[in-house]
Amino acid sequence: MPSFDIVSQVNSMEIENAVNQAKKELANRFDFKGSKWEIILEKTEIKLVADNEYKVATLNEIVIGKLAKRGISMKSVEQCDPDISPLGHARQSIKIKNGIESAVAKEIASFIRDSKLKVTTQIQGDEVRVQGKSRDDLQAVIAAVRAHEFPVAVQFVNFRD
Repeated sequence: MPSFDIVSQVNSMEIENAVNQAKKELANRFDFKGSKWEIILEKTEIKLVADNEYKVATLNEIVIGKLAKRGISMKSVEQCDPDISPLGHARQSIKIKNGIESAVAKEIASFIRDSKLKVTTQIQGDEVRVQGKSRDDLQAVIAAVRAHEFPVAVQFVNFRD
C-alpha cells in the first residue's frame, strides 16, 4: 500500500553554516570592533550575547538573515525577547523547532480527512503517515498540504509504493 510521511525537520548542518557565516561577518564589522559579543550554537537553540541591547538586536538580525539565506523556514525559528541586565549586558535566544506538535498534527490530519480523498492518516509521534490505494491520491494530498498554510514548515519523506 503506497504511503508517505509528513514531517517538520530542520537541517542542522545548514544552521551550523548560517551561524559560522554570521560569526565571520561580525568579525569584520567596524561597529563590533573591540566589543564583546558571542553567538553560541546548542542543539536546538542559538544564544546571542552582546554589550548592549542595540548590538543584540543587530546580532539577531544578522543570524536570522543568514538562516533565511540558507533556506531554513522562519516557521521553524522562534525568537525570544532579549534579556537586558541592569549593567546593560544583553542576551537573546533563538529556538529551532523540530517535529510536529500533536495539536498541529491533528490539524493536518483533519485537513487531509476533509479533502475527501481516499486516504488514511495516522499520527506517529512527531510525524503524520498518509496511506492510500492510489499513488495519484497521495500526490493530490501532497499538493493540497503544500497549498494550505500550516503553522509549521512541512516536508514529505518516505514515499513508498
